[in-house]
Amino acid sequence: MSDYHSLDPGKFIDDQGTEHSMVPASVVASVPEARAAAERYGREVRFDFLDDRAVHWMLFQRREDTEKGGVIGCLLAVPLFVFGVGAWPFWDLVASQKSRQFQIAFIAVDALILSAVILGGYLVRRRSLQDPVARNVRCRARLYRKIVGVARKGGADIPHLYPYYGMYATSRKFFPEAPERPVPEKEQSP
Repeated sequence: MSDYHSLDPGKFIDDQGTEHSMVPASVVASVPEARAAAERYGREVRFDFLDDRAVHWMLFQRREDTEKGGVIGCLLAVPLFVFGVGAWPFWDLVASQKSRQFQIAFIAVDALILSAVILGGYLVRRRSLQDPVARNVRCRARLYRKIVGVARKGGADIPHLYPYYGMYATSRKFFPEAPERPVPEKEQSP
């Protein structure tokens, strides 16, 4: 999913790739506490949580960010599983029957491989995790979840799992000096 304009207005994609309808800002704003939270958080992160187009663009960016991290996570899961979980059966079936030198070498090599995979995953994802533009999107997405939760508790008709995605670990700090990603222009066909 890389084309923002291929989505219907008011639709977004969740972490699992399922398309959902956005809850209109008017529904969120119908709860006074949610409206106040949206305005307060909006001032903090320079974002209008009551603008449907802005929220739509933020949800799209959030999905793209999650998708990039998911690909890396999947690629790292295989060696982590093989050398992490797969080490126990190998130990029980093979290494426990070998000499002490082999056992020590096996543990050292397995720990080295696991450390290299974890470090490699961090280094590959580090630039994205430290990108202030992406972190601002994550921060805004975290606050949007809070605002929607306040609206839901206040009686607004909002589905229980909306906005259908999980939390970010790197979403606490907002970077006011970071540039905004512009909404891409819609391509005109000749």
